Amino acid sequence: MTESNFSKIPQLDYSLVLDSETKPQFILELRHALMHVGFLYLSNTSSVVDEQLVESLKGYIPKLFALPQEEKDKVRMANSPHFLGYSRLGAELTKGKTDYREQFDIATEHVSRWKPGDPDYLNVWGPSQYPDEALIPGFQHTMQTYLSQVTSLGTRIIALIAEALGLPPDGLSRFYDTPDRMQHRGKIVQYPVPNERSESDQGVGPHYDAGFLTILLQASSHPGLQVQNLSGDWIDASPVPGTFVINFGRALEFVTKGIARATSHRVLSPPIGSPSPRYSVPLFHNIALDVRVRDPKYELEFPPEILKLRDERGNLSQTDSINYSEFESQPSGMVQLLGRVRSHPDVAQRHYPVLFKEFFPNGLPTQGIAY
Repeated sequence: MTESNFSKIPQLDYSLVLDSETKPQFILELRHALMHVGFLYLSNTSSVVDEQLVESLKGYIPKLFALPQEEKDKVRMANSPHFLGYSRLGAELTKGKTDYREQFDIATEHVSRWKPGDPDYLNVWGPSQYPDEALIPGFQHTMQTYLSQVTSLGTRIIALIAEALGLPPDGLSRFYDTPDRMQHRGKIVQYPVPNERSESDQGVGPHYDAGFLTILLQASSHPGLQVQNLSGDWIDASPVPGTFVINFGRALEFVTKGIARATSHRVLSPPIGSPSPRYSVPLFHNIALDVRVRDPKYELEFPPEILKLRDERGNLSQTDSINYSEFESQPSGMVQLLGRVRSHPDVAQRHYPVLFKEFFPNGLPTQGIAY
């Protein structure tokens, strides 16, 4: 194994950044994770994300999925041109294959600025749908507060990434709009225990994330998340209590000229016979909808010593995972929209019929799990 490969996920201590004497150590460890792994565990984040809030959210998750099916269906994603809401088991695809998971897509608060005549991608952000408050009292407030705090953590991490790449702390700020014009997307996901007739263990298929940064709460003790190294081996990223899992997306890889690496990953369903489902809560820290990462006005200049480290590492390997190559030519918002269309054809058919026909000329694909 070379230094550019990896066999485990590093763990970084966020509290190091709070002390000027230990912050350089964190920056060095972050640089290594950025360039060689693409994933890390982050511990000791309670200065930004309240630990009791996290535990409270974990307590709500089984109750959320235990709501009556008709109540969950009232907030189904098909209602929303923003691809926010509930998805039944087996309703999402990765590379055309069914993901064996049930989920609620819920984002930070936002009012869509799309109006007739605007590009469709400006409507990919908008208000979330929540279940009836009377059925799960306090959940909406807890989730909104959690998303707000984790978004704040993400913003701090973006500044640290800039420093790790030899830029000033605001070196990546050009890729973000004002806070009122930004939205960051979360999910609450349940990976059920498959039955004996299940033909696949795909919780979610191999893919990269699109944006700069994903912050994942593994909300149960189940393993399942796996990360692909340069040899093509799948490395377990099992839950570590008191941590978030951080990974870097394709947009960050593009704008850093391949210094940062996005890493393919997947989730396996819990083994047959497991006593309970697997739960997770990712937050995708987005960049602005209008950003074209290949536009010269967004080009970044890195110190020679950082570019030398990249060149010594060598080129990143390519996989057949979903890789968001549209960043080469499309604005970020369009990349997001195309990804959502491919993953949720039923929503696209209702709200984006032209794109739906382009990607699914034969109509809706067969989806869902038969019991």
